Amino acid sequence: MSTYYGENINLEIYGASHAPAIGMKLSGIPEGVQVDPEVLQAFLNRRAPGQNAFSTARKEADMPEFLSGLTDGKTNGETIHAEIKNTNTRSHDYDNLRTVPRPGHADYTAMMKYGEKAELAGGGPFSARMTAPLCIAGGMMIQALERVGIRIFARILSIGTIRDEGDFTGPVSGKFWPCVNDAKGEEMQQLILEKKAAGDSVGGVIECMITGLPTGIGGPMFEGMEGHIAPVVFGVPAVKGIEFGAGFKASEMTGSENNDPFIIRDGKVQTATNNAGGILGGITNGMPLVFRVAMKPTPSIALTQKSVDISTMTETEMQVHGRHDPCIVLRAVPCIEAAAAVAVYDALLTRKKELEQ
Repeated sequence: MSTYYGENINLEIYGASHAPAIGMKLSGIPEGVQVDPEVLQAFLNRRAPGQNAFSTARKEADMPEFLSGLTDGKTNGETIHAEIKNTNTRSHDYDNLRTVPRPGHADYTAMMKYGEKAELAGGGPFSARMTAPLCIAGGMMIQALERVGIRIFARILSIGTIRDEGDFTGPVSGKFWPCVNDAKGEEMQQLILEKKAAGDSVGGVIECMITGLPTGIGGPMFEGMEGHIAPVVFGVPAVKGIEFGAGFKASEMTGSENNDPFIIRDGKVQTATNNAGGILGGITNGMPLVFRVAMKPTPSIALTQKSVDISTMTETEMQVHGRHDPCIVLRAVPCIEAAAAVAVYDALLTRKKELEQ
């Protein structure tokens, strides 16, 4: 079980990759928020496994069953409890991992922390499978945010060293490959298939943009929007880094290059550039909030790797069996949108309380 404690909402995610079910419990959502089940399912389908050659062969319907919290398609003020049944597990694929941890995985640290209770089949609670409940919560909040004019959309910025430099100004998630430049997208797909054929994997970068945010959400230091978003994003397995606006490139700029000049456009204060990524002093400034996340390569690969046998304390070699994504980035795009929605929705509730005081 893992729990996100927001300022207004609490999100608990439970289960494991090969457990009978995975699910989420979400509290703090106001009464009367409408949830369209068809729109939510379409969102979950973007993350679901077994759809193409770029994802794991494991097939799961990922259809949530709501056990509480909704009445006639609207939140009723109670804790929202939704569950997804795991129907296509093959735990025997992981029999060789009971004492030999997979490199790059949480096997070793889980063994050290939980001992014999550690659940390793399919990655257990550390698996990317656990992002399905996150997408239930985030998918509902995306709907709620869209109704007040706030939109969240993400795209694949790079796979390996292949980078899409196309101008990211609107949603691309309606396409099979959420990339601005179709030619670059085809290059990325080819690279993934090459790594898959070689028994290897590859990582990449996802860029996320949030538009429609009013000025004034967030606060200084520990109340900053960067701090709101980062903890939820790091809840997505394989995320290794996050940057906002110009990010690390800002360290190579001068102040005159990095500063965003203020301008008046359509009667509103805006900035000519957006190196700040829509955040100044931890507070939204009305410009699109932009951040990027680095995703590591899937650690479960078919190549023989060096490891150790914990039971004998000897070095050995091992090979990972089972069904795995050659690149997790494609299916992670909606997960990043979901994580952003959780953080933004929680911060928006805080701002609403501030204005009511």
